[in-house]
Amino acid sequence: MTLRSVRFLVPLLFLVGAVGLVAPTGASSAPAAAQIKLTPTVGSPTFKVRVSGRGFGASETVDVSFDTTPVATATTNPTGAFTAGFRVPGSATPGTHTVTAIGESSGLSAQAAFVVRTDWSKFHFDLANSGHNPYENVLGQANVGSMVKRWSFATGDEVFSSPAVVNGVVYVGSYDGNLYALNASTGAKVWSFATGDFIESSPAVANGVVCVGSGDYSVYALDASTGAELWSFATGGYVLSSPAVANGVVYVGSGDYDVYALDASTGAELWSFATGNFIQSSPAVANGVVYVGSGDYSVYALDASTGAKLWSFATRTYALSSPAVANGVVYVGSDDGNLYALNASTGAKVWSFATGGVVYSSPALANGVVYVGSSGNKVYALDATTGAKLWSFRTGGFIDSSPAVANGVVYVGSYDHKVYALDATTGAKLWRFATGDLVDSSPAVANGVVYVGSFDYKVYAFGLP
Repeated sequence: MTLRSVRFLVPLLFLVGAVGLVAPTGASSAPAAAQIKLTPTVGSPTFKVRVSGRGFGASETVDVSFDTTPVATATTNPTGAFTAGFRVPGSATPGTHTVTAIGESSGLSAQAAFVVRTDWSKFHFDLANSGHNPYENVLGQANVGSMVKRWSFATGDEVFSSPAVVNGVVYVGSYDGNLYALNASTGAKVWSFATGDFIESSPAVANGVVCVGSGDYSVYALDASTGAELWSFATGGYVLSSPAVANGVVYVGSGDYDVYALDASTGAELWSFATGNFIQSSPAVANGVVYVGSGDYSVYALDASTGAKLWSFATRTYALSSPAVANGVVYVGSDDGNLYALNASTGAKVWSFATGGVVYSSPALANGVVYVGSSGNKVYALDATTGAKLWSFRTGGFIDSSPAVANGVVYVGSYDHKVYALDATTGAKLWRFATGDLVDSSPAVANGVVYVGSFDYKVYAFGLP
C-alpha cells in the first residue's frame, strides 16, 4: 500500500467510525411507542381512575375511551405526555375491560386493562353496615327470577356466618370451627383455617387480611391469599360479633361484654369499652364514631379514636341487631320487637316501628328505605325518614338473616329453609330457593352472584344460567 493510499484510508475510517457512533444515538432517541398507565387498575363502576400517557404527539388532543364509551379528553405537553381522570361507567359489568387512548393528530394509540369488581368485603357490605351494594349491575328485577344454583360447598357443620367476597374469593366461617376461602366462580376450596371453636362471626377483608371472631374467645387476622395466621387476640368470651376494619383499626365486640379496638397490623389492643352484658352486635363505623348494640339493653356510640362513650340509648331488652348508619341516623333492632331510628349525634329517638317479633336481623338501607326482618316471619320495608311501613312480606319462618339490597332487589334468608329475592319497591317475590335447613346467614351480592350459608352445612352461590 502506498503512502497516498494510507493517507486516504485514515480519514475514511474515521468517517465510518463517526457515522457508526452517531447511528445508535439517533436510534435510542427515536420516539418510544405510545403507552398509558391506569391508577388504580381494579375497582367498581363509578370509581375514579387516573390515566397517564406518554409517547403521543406533541400538544395534541388525546381521546380516552372505556371499551367503546368516551370517558375523557386531554392535551399532551410538548413531550407527548398527558394525564386525565375519568369514572368507570356505571354500566360496566364485572370482568376485564379495555381503556384506549388515541391521539387525534398523530393517530398514535395505547391500551391498558381495567378489572371491574363489585365485591362485598364484610358483614353487611360496608363500614356503615348499609347492606346495600350500589355497584351491582348484573342481577336486577328483570332477570333475578332466572337465577340457578351455581355451586354449593359442604362444610362440617352449620353456617351462621355471612360470606365476604373479595378478589374472586368467598370467605365464610362454619360451626365446624373453620374459616373457609372458596373460589367464587367454582366453589373449590382455596384454603381453610381451623380456630379452636365454632365460627358464627362473619369475616371482614381489608388490605389483603381477613379478620374474624371465634367461639374460642379470640379474634384472628389471616393472610387473605394463603390463610396463614398473622396474629390473634384473646378476649374473655365468645366472639360472635363481626369485625369492622377502618383506618388501620379492627373494631369488634365480645361475649366478655367489651368492645375492642385493635391495631390491624399487630393485633395490639388500642382501647376497650365495657358494656353491661354480652355483645353479639357487629359495629358500624361512621364519621369517627363506633356504633354497637349490647345485651345490656343499650345501643352505644363510642369515639373511634379513644373509646370514650358519646351516648347510649336504652331499649327494653337485648340489642343484638347490628346498627346501620345513613344521613345522620342510626337504625338498629331490639329483642323488644322494635326497629329504632336514632339521631347519630345525640342518640335521641327519631322514630320506632313495632314489628311484632324479636329483631335480631340487622337493617339494610337503600334509596331512602330501611329493610329489616323479624321473628314475626316478616320482612319490612320502612320509610327511612318517618318509619312508615311501605310493605311487608311474609315467609314461613323467623327471619334472623339480615337483608341485602342490590339493584332494586332485596335478598334475605328465613327459618323456613329458603332464600328469597324480593322487589325492593313493592315486596313482590321474584325468586326463592329451598336449602336443606334454616337460613340464618345474611346474603352477600357480588359480581352478579348471591352467596349465602345454611344450617344444612353448606355455602351456596346463585347466579344467572
